[in-house]
Amino acid sequence: MAPSFDWWAKGVHKGTPVVVKMDNPDWSMVELEGPSEDDFLIGNNPTDMRAKARGKNAKQLTWVLLLKAHRAAGYLTSVASTLASIGPAIRRRVASGRTDTESTSSFENKTVKTRFYNCIKVFLWLSLLLLGFEIAAYYKGWHFRASNLQLQYIFTAPFGVRDFFDWLYSNWVLIRVGFVAPPLQFLANVCIVLFLIQSLDRLILCLCCFWIRVKKIKPIPKEDAVADLETGENGFFPMVLVQIPMCNEREVYQHSISAVCKLDWPKSKILIQVLDDSDDPMTQLLIEEEVHKWQQVGANIVYRHRVIRDGYKAGNLKSAMSCSYVKDYEFVAIFDADFQPTHDFLKRTIPHFKDNEDVGLVQARWSFVNKDENLLTRLQNINLSFHFEVEQQVNGVLINFFGFNGTAGVWRIKALEDSGGWLERTTVEDMDIAVRAHLQGWKFVFLNDVECQCELPESYEAYRKQQHRWHSGPMQLFRLCLPDVIHAKISFWKKFNMIFLFFLLRKLILPFYSFTLFCIILPMTMFIPEAELPAWVVCYVPALMSFLNILPAPKSFPFIVPYLLFENTMSVTKFNAMISGLFQLGNAYEWVVTKKSGRSSEGDLVSLIEKDPKHQLRGSEPDLDEIKAEILQEQKARKKKHNRIYTKELALAFLLLTASARSLLSAQGIHFYFLLFQGISFLLVGLDLIGEQVM
Repeated sequence: MAPSFDWWAKGVHKGTPVVVKMDNPDWSMVELEGPSEDDFLIGNNPTDMRAKARGKNAKQLTWVLLLKAHRAAGYLTSVASTLASIGPAIRRRVASGRTDTESTSSFENKTVKTRFYNCIKVFLWLSLLLLGFEIAAYYKGWHFRASNLQLQYIFTAPFGVRDFFDWLYSNWVLIRVGFVAPPLQFLANVCIVLFLIQSLDRLILCLCCFWIRVKKIKPIPKEDAVADLETGENGFFPMVLVQIPMCNEREVYQHSISAVCKLDWPKSKILIQVLDDSDDPMTQLLIEEEVHKWQQVGANIVYRHRVIRDGYKAGNLKSAMSCSYVKDYEFVAIFDADFQPTHDFLKRTIPHFKDNEDVGLVQARWSFVNKDENLLTRLQNINLSFHFEVEQQVNGVLINFFGFNGTAGVWRIKALEDSGGWLERTTVEDMDIAVRAHLQGWKFVFLNDVECQCELPESYEAYRKQQHRWHSGPMQLFRLCLPDVIHAKISFWKKFNMIFLFFLLRKLILPFYSFTLFCIILPMTMFIPEAELPAWVVCYVPALMSFLNILPAPKSFPFIVPYLLFENTMSVTKFNAMISGLFQLGNAYEWVVTKKSGRSSEGDLVSLIEKDPKHQLRGSEPDLDEIKAEILQEQKARKKKHNRIYTKELALAFLLLTASARSLLSAQGIHFYFLLFQGISFLLVGLDLIGEQVM
């Protein structure tokens, strides 16, 4: 039973009670008084009124502080329970023996994956060998940190007093000073330069974003366009085609279809296409039935299913655009299966096209229904908040170009046709069409104040596959479109921006230096101290960049350190994907649909039917037993899912932890702590402890 808080209250409660629920259900609920009738009476004594007001303010402040204390206690309890569950989870993971090599997905070529893993293992075994060698040398009296002292000892010590080990170690020092350290230092310097260039780019983006916010700059549609929408005059309700591409996404299809069917737009001016590429017959049946339900209540919606599923999402969209009736429509809005636009989405985006014939795309911002689900979703929210708030907004305001996000956007159909339409040549068809449209002279508008809810991947496996596609696809596109960019009839500045900033710096250089510098060069410098990385490269600049990245999501400041470590951890997957896409290695062209959880789709539907049948669609009588059977089947399928051990991440974890042990011999404080915590981060990710836990 919850503890009593009667000592808070004195006298009888008056007014309307307000119930404040605590985050931690173990704590009791507190009733706060609303305004009473006495609060609205004007007394004759102003002094009494001021005293009464001060008393009420003090009481309210006390309540707020107590609420904060309860919340802090809840967080501490959560952290303690999480730490207590890590040990058993690790034991289960190791006992099961399931690794990423057993995964049925083939989004990575096994040959390429094995070679990459073998390279990491070579560095690991070499570091273990060198660690043992250095520890032995340490106990033999080699306590020097600087290379010149070591050389001085080598050349001044009498040969007779040196045993075989001293001779062997002295020769190793000479070899690493003359042959190993120079190329390693050169590579480190190159990565540092790239790191500084990328950091400068990020700083400039943040300053531009700050300037935009201070000046309150944002795209504003013409007043007559908004007025026409509100009054319906001048016939300004253009024909809009809405497309919902999906593939085996039974967890979320109901949400997107329902949200799109509720868009506030004349029914005679809108057509909704549900583009189902599912190869699961049951999923096809459920989606088609959902479309039929909305047709019965008057929604202008059609169901399309492809028998030949070529080209993944691009092929699906291309097939839909080939319908004869598409010529009657002026704009097309695209929403992925997990996106839920607000009812006024079209009324807030379409006006930006009126009297702006050169605008080809209006892109809305994403928001996330499950951003606080676990640590993985919180870290993703930080990344994507920076992407939309800073990168997309700045590029939209300054140069009217950014990468189309593939969903939650409205295209002018003429812009799609002028750019060659959807092509299946890469796994980033959204970026592909955006680049080609920009080369044709079309302008893009980004609306930071128009949000569309969607879902973040909650498991590391799903997030890893998504990031592999997002980082291999741009490199595929870069190889294909580079000649077109060079020969395009656009300004030199636009060519420079697209080639160097858009592709090379943000898509290639970032994963390259992040992995090479912090996961390979830094641990190697612990065993080859003649090659050095300054402390500002290891700690201060990365901390500043993480601070800038987290500014668009200020509530995520407690996660700034995990965010910094996790970004370096993900550099393994991003680097591998970047190399695969650039050199066409492995299955770089395979599309893997990101797994959605859809916790509120089927489970809440059953409870809604049982508790409040009046919310059902009119004219629809769904079979409750069939729905429950589907939920049971889904639950059984979820039980078959397993957390896995990721071999590359584990190997790098042991490499970094080995290097941190070596740094203790040289008393390198900052380097030691960075390597230690980065190694622990790799260890947690390698054991799949960061996202959804199913086994």
